[in-house]
Amino acid sequence: MRVAEIKDKAVGAGTREDPVPGLGQALIRVHAAGVNGADPIQVAGFYPPPPEAGIPGDLPGMELAGEVIESRAPVPRFEPGARVMAIVAGAAQAELAVVDERQLMPVPDALDWTQAGGFPEVFATAYDAVVGQAQLRSGQRLLVNGAGGGVGTAAVQLGRALGADVTASVRNEKNRAAVEELGANRALSPEEAFGHGPFDVVLELVGGPNLVADVKALATWGTIVVIGVSAGPEGTIDLLRLMSKRGTIRASTLRYRPPEEKAILARELEAHVLPLVADGRLRVPIEAEFPLAEVTAAYERFSAGGHVGKIVLRCD
Repeated sequence: MRVAEIKDKAVGAGTREDPVPGLGQALIRVHAAGVNGADPIQVAGFYPPPPEAGIPGDLPGMELAGEVIESRAPVPRFEPGARVMAIVAGAAQAELAVVDERQLMPVPDALDWTQAGGFPEVFATAYDAVVGQAQLRSGQRLLVNGAGGGVGTAAVQLGRALGADVTASVRNEKNRAAVEELGANRALSPEEAFGHGPFDVVLELVGGPNLVADVKALATWGTIVVIGVSAGPEGTIDLLRLMSKRGTIRASTLRYRPPEEKAILARELEAHVLPLVADGRLRVPIEAEFPLAEVTAAYERFSAGGHVGKIVLRCD
């Protein structure tokens, strides 16, 4: 099969033996796989897949959409030919992939293959952070720092669907109108965005340099959830201010969670998020798609920044 592979800290097209599913796994013919922030980091030699996943460290990709070829689950949920999508620990950017069947979700009719390939990682990450950890509720105020990327645009849409007032921090001025079209009440420069608090929930996708401003803009009993550190992992926290607000700071990643936790998250997305996709309230904005053979160009486009929505590889 054809794959995206990492050699000498660069990504390009290659080939590998076809994978064989084990007990509890499904073999997927991949039609599309999204490019995410963790992928270039893996190419650079950092953030490998968890060792227990048994996935080669030189095969990137953490989300996919495709058709079931075969399932070896004791009681298969999905029949051959079913349209499915999933977050995975790695090796998604390939023509074939094996996935724990418990992590599979059905692809709504509203999504084509490209959109489905860019859905699982960003919406799972955003939902887990905003709803699962911060417990955002209708009427609360949400700040999304770094709202122009895949997770950011997903969080903006989820916040609006939940009935929150959403402020989007978007550094690139030309992208702010597009983020507002996705549901942000306002998309502003970072400096302006912090002034629209206090916020019940701050979703931090930029990293350590924002922590001082995050705490300052936090409402009483508010929650900061850190899930991105593109600007750096270290920052300063005003503990006295955080204490006075009875505030909470949380942080997490999805990649290293066990399959059981990922399966639970998949069921939550099916119950609470996929219906919003089906009725058109959530969508997957696509910046560009590339064939798998042009994976190098896809990564270059992703790393250039300045885009709203997903960069997706078509693996069919």
